[in-house]
Amino acid sequence: MNRLALAVSHGIARVTDSALAPYQTAVIRIGFSATWLFFLLREFPHRQELYGPDGPWSWDLAEQLISANGAFTALMWSDGRLWFEAVYAFAVLTSVCLLLGWRTRTLSVLFMVGVLSLQNRSVFMGDGGDNVLHLMCIYLVFTRCGQVWSLDERRARRNRAARARGERTPDRVGPALWAVFGTVLLAVTLAGRLGGDRFVPVLLWTVWLAQALWWVVGRRASAGELRILLDVIARIVHNGALFVIMTEACLIYATAGWYKIQGSRWQDGTAVYYPLHLDYFSPWPWLADLLSSSGTMVLLVTYGTVLVQVAFPFTLFNRRAKNVLLVAMMTEHAVIAVVLGLPFFSLAMIAADAVFLPTSFLRRLGGWAARARGGLPGRGGRTTLPGQRSEEEPAHSHVGFTV
Repeated sequence: MNRLALAVSHGIARVTDSALAPYQTAVIRIGFSATWLFFLLREFPHRQELYGPDGPWSWDLAEQLISANGAFTALMWSDGRLWFEAVYAFAVLTSVCLLLGWRTRTLSVLFMVGVLSLQNRSVFMGDGGDNVLHLMCIYLVFTRCGQVWSLDERRARRNRAARARGERTPDRVGPALWAVFGTVLLAVTLAGRLGGDRFVPVLLWTVWLAQALWWVVGRRASAGELRILLDVIARIVHNGALFVIMTEACLIYATAGWYKIQGSRWQDGTAVYYPLHLDYFSPWPWLADLLSSSGTMVLLVTYGTVLVQVAFPFTLFNRRAKNVLLVAMMTEHAVIAVVLGLPFFSLAMIAADAVFLPTSFLRRLGGWAARARGGLPGRGGRTTLPGQRSEEEPAHSHVGFTV
């Protein structure tokens, strides 16, 4: 009983004392924002057909569906071509800013708005990768995804150094973003444009009010205990969202694996052969023919895919087995990206898998990037990245106006 009590106490302390997995959440932020950004840039010439006025899913059809399911999309606020171009540019801009880790608390919300606006406008244009991105953009709002490898972390580090020298570091950009965000949110709410689903409006208003509360508490010296309480709540929310992301990734693989087991083509070991010979999934026909020329290879890949997907959730309790299967899954998605011509689906899945990457590997990866960056002309030999921080958590680096 004493051991159980100690374990529970240790678990509670771990969840409340720090925002866990800062490197993993940074990789998730970078991975999903980069996936969405690359997709938007590649489809820029076809944007009107995918999500705009020229698409097969017309304005009237979209309006009927959204009135029924209450989905959120800013593209339904106007059917003008200029408004569509503005929303598309907004989605690109927020992706770039989140990728760089600039004001990640606000930009994670705006990134979600951009993703939902485009995807909910034309719901039949997406695939499995879009569904993963759809969910993860919501989960990211609840995380402190800018603790490392971000402009937020660099700004927080500089602010701490300035305060140590006795210098004041007023933040004018944060309050300005908050004011603009609140004004637009109020106008849209009063106009009744936020959609029938109450989740998105409640989430937007909650984030906006939470930022205001944090700013007020931060300016009052007598509110130290309340500030600590808010920081603990933010850590719990972050860790809870991180757990949801991990659970979501496990569910994706578990359900995919168990459904495959029920298929006759997966049972007889031939399932991989068929997509390799579909014109839609054959950007390199000669490569598909090469891979499918060996029946043994097709059999091994078919059974191996099912085995990895079904087994992965059960390997999380064994670090070595988990890392081996993680490498296998990421390699599989990289092969799918090339052989089947599904780069964005593969990037989305690899980004989701990144939540399970070992911290030691990510730190080494950051070190390699730092040395490569330091070797560039004009970098002055710098050998550490902004994200290569000490074990301490950046003080209040992802809550309120400071981000």
